[in-house]
Amino acid sequence: MFNQLKIAVLIPCHNEEVSIAKVVSDFRLALPDAAIYVFDNNSSDNTVSEARSAGAMVRHETQQGKGHVVRRMFRDIDADFYLMVDGDDTYDASLAPDMIKLAMSGPYDLVNCIRRETGDAAYRGGHRFGNRLLTGVVRQIFGNRILDMLSGYKIFSRRFVKSFPALSTGFDIETELTVHTLELSMPAAHIEGEYRGRAEGSESKLRTYRDGWRILMLIIRLVRHERPMVFFGVMAGLLVTLALLLIWPVILTYLDTGLVPRFPTAFLAMGIMLLASLSVFTGTILDTVTRGRKELRMLTYLQYPPPVFVPNTFADSATIRSADNTALTTGYDDLLGQMLRFGLVGVVGYIVNAGLVEALVLNMGPLRAQMLAFPAAVTVTWWLNRRFTFGASHHAMHHEWLRYVLANMLGWSANNGAYLWMIFSVPLAYQHPALAVAVGSLAGMVLNFSASRLIVFKKIRQA
Repeated sequence: MFNQLKIAVLIPCHNEEVSIAKVVSDFRLALPDAAIYVFDNNSSDNTVSEARSAGAMVRHETQQGKGHVVRRMFRDIDADFYLMVDGDDTYDASLAPDMIKLAMSGPYDLVNCIRRETGDAAYRGGHRFGNRLLTGVVRQIFGNRILDMLSGYKIFSRRFVKSFPALSTGFDIETELTVHTLELSMPAAHIEGEYRGRAEGSESKLRTYRDGWRILMLIIRLVRHERPMVFFGVMAGLLVTLALLLIWPVILTYLDTGLVPRFPTAFLAMGIMLLASLSVFTGTILDTVTRGRKELRMLTYLQYPPPVFVPNTFADSATIRSADNTALTTGYDDLLGQMLRFGLVGVVGYIVNAGLVEALVLNMGPLRAQMLAFPAAVTVTWWLNRRFTFGASHHAMHHEWLRYVLANMLGWSANNGAYLWMIFSVPLAYQHPALAVAVGSLAGMVLNFSASRLIVFKKIRQA
């Protein structure tokens, strides 16, 4: 079926002598008409000789890092479909024909293999948590059409590869591939496959914390580049909040006495507000620039013909799921999304709470100020959670609000208990109650989330 197609199997490698021969042999058996390339990345063992003995064509990339290797592969190889897989023998090669068929049945520019663990050694705990966290963050910011962002087993079309401006240098290249798909709204699909542990004697090149940090920093950079209005808008909001917190006591003093005794604070607040304005202008300008860059990438993408289209009834089976299908919204991803949104709502609640406390503390003291500020913050977070996090329940609004208040009494106790402890135990917190508010908010957030999800908004109407 594939003898009329140019299919390239691309295997980036660094010190994989234990497994590379088996990987090459397995893919040669699964795709006998494909050209198999092993791109060696400064291996110090027998990876090159093992790959050649197994029948692979070996190329070299001297700049260290998977991102450099992927960039070189995409530049040098010409094919109709590109299958990229890690050389550690953790993926199922027999799945490759089905992935190619799925890519042709769309046609799809990306087919991603969702990893299904088949052994305890497949994932380290930190890798599993980091993958889910980072994938969830990207899905929340750029779109929810991609699962298992860091999977190393993918099929690409020619127009995907030739329009991809690879800029990453390491394992963060997987994130860049995902964002490229989402930003150009490319047709994408998923297939589930086994993911097994490495062979004995083979060592992972992925460093959980170092590479996780690099991926997180890449996500932040991509938000700045691809969503500049969001990035600089958030910065502007934080700066405006800080400026208001600084200037509010000065305004109250001026209203009471007609004097402005704290000129340095007033000048500082004014400078911060100017920075907020500059941030908004910067985001507006860069948003226009980003649109132009996106249009240029789209034009490059459209220069290449679409992948070969071959209808395939197998693509409708339970093992293959389109990236646009609602089945992608798994329970875990929904939970992660709710946690992220609940956290953002908590930040808003903290700003409301802390702002009111700082505004009232000079006249009322920290305890009375908190007694007024906390109910206001609760009402704001209830409305935001109802609108954005969980959705409306089947209760009437006033009943739902009451249930929300009652269900969060445990969180309220933890919040105010931590607040009082900070006020009476930490002198700095007594002088700056916003610090005590932050500690109390963090203490109550976990309890608030669990109670809200399980009691108040358990039966919801999806937006």
